Amino acid sequence: MIRLVVADDALLAAVAEHDPDVTVVDIRMPPTHTDEGLRAAVDLRRRYPRRGVLVFSQYIEARYATDLLAVRAGGVGYLLEERVPNVRAFMSALVRVADGETVLDPDVVRQLVGANRQRETLDRLTAREQQVLTLMAEGRSNTAIARLLAVSDGTVGKHVSAISGKFGLAAADTDHRRVLAVLRYLKG
Repeated sequence: MIRLVVADDALLAAVAEHDPDVTVVDIRMPPTHTDEGLRAAVDLRRRYPRRGVLVFSQYIEARYATDLLAVRAGGVGYLLEERVPNVRAFMSALVRVADGETVLDPDVVRQLVGANRQRETLDRLTAREQQVLTLMAEGRSNTAIARLLAVSDGTVGKHVSAISGKFGLAAADTDHRRVLAVLRYLKG
């Protein structure tokens, strides 16, 4: 028999008191309804390593999902509400998480893989390219960036070209590579 605590504003106290096999949390919980649930799930995995945690939400938060999965192997799940077809499927996921398995919605996996690729691309940028990209994201022109970094306009142009190349952004009449680079930076 699986003992279950559904997340609420007293999540940590309830888990400490009831010692459930699986804790189900949503990302957006009281008091601010932003990301408390996912942060609590990461904390629960650290505090109670033998207990399962299932995030059941309509949202994907890749930055915390990575932390959730990194704490330890198994005993974790992240499912999207609209993709769980029925109670039987939900209960099956609960049992699998309680048994130490990892249960992930395919969309969560896609988001995590995409976020990791984005981080890898950003990590390939030199420190100076990262500075240039940050200033681009602030809306600065090449001339303004050159002035702030005490380099020539041409040097900034070379950095912008290098950034575009590392992001795989080819020159095209239909797209603005500088804007696309900034969008990738903001998503990363």
